[in-house]
Amino acid sequence: MFYIIGLGLGDPEDITVKGLNIIKQCERVYLESYTSVLCCGQEKLEEFYGRKLILADREMVEQRADDILEGAESVSVAFLVVGDPFGATTHTDLMLRAKEKGIKTSIVHNASIMNAVGCCGLQLYHFGETVSIPYWDDSWKPDSFYDKIVANLKHGLHTLCLLDIKVKEPTLESLMKKKREYMPPRFMSVSEAADQLLQIVAKKSDAEAGVQPDQQNEHGLSENTLIVGLARVGHDTQQILACSLSEMRNVDLGPPLHSLIIPNGQLHPLEMEFLQQFAELKQQIL
Repeated sequence: MFYIIGLGLGDPEDITVKGLNIIKQCERVYLESYTSVLCCGQEKLEEFYGRKLILADREMVEQRADDILEGAESVSVAFLVVGDPFGATTHTDLMLRAKEKGIKTSIVHNASIMNAVGCCGLQLYHFGETVSIPYWDDSWKPDSFYDKIVANLKHGLHTLCLLDIKVKEPTLESLMKKKREYMPPRFMSVSEAADQLLQIVAKKSDAEAGVQPDQQNEHGLSENTLIVGLARVGHDTQQILACSLSEMRNVDLGPPLHSLIIPNGQLHPLEMEFLQQFAELKQQIL
């Protein structure tokens, strides 16, 4: 049997009783390490589970999936995922590969950022399509995600923005060599995401004659748009801040993982009342 087990968001104790019992009886246990990470780290997980974990990076999952599935026809193998197993398409692909090999699969669900964002008071059924904000570099600055944000706003829906992480990413130079060298891990912060959004706002404002960056224009966002930043959701050190897009650029919410929400412009009174407590934190954080 091949199990894909969600770990939740905060710490080792967030795993379900069902998931923990399965881990203890599996032949091998893999920990997926590139679509998301737990704040506590691998050692804390191993200590709590009482067994060693095999770290599964992007290269292993995408190029050596057969190694992960090896023997699962006759023994139990577990694949651990931060959040919920279906939070990333990679895990769906693993299930399809297992099916092709005639391996039985079982899923153990858990909380993920997709539903835990309700902690900020915005109602989950008011959320539209989730977007991912990727890191930019000097030559690659994709902004197609922005159109989805605008579409959500036009339909009166909030947008959850998942922020990029880079774990065990090979350097460009090493791709030409036989020996791989990797860049240091990077985790996008809410301030970095806000900066990229502001650059897009400025770019689109320049393209619209007579419209200033601080004005609400037809592409949806402005420097004054209300934004909600979240850090380490589900953890003891969780932080939430509601402020303008321009203010978010200067925010430091501490260590990863961070997420960003762009609320729609027509908040329910209960949403407004709940968010107010996080707007009051601005003076402490900014």
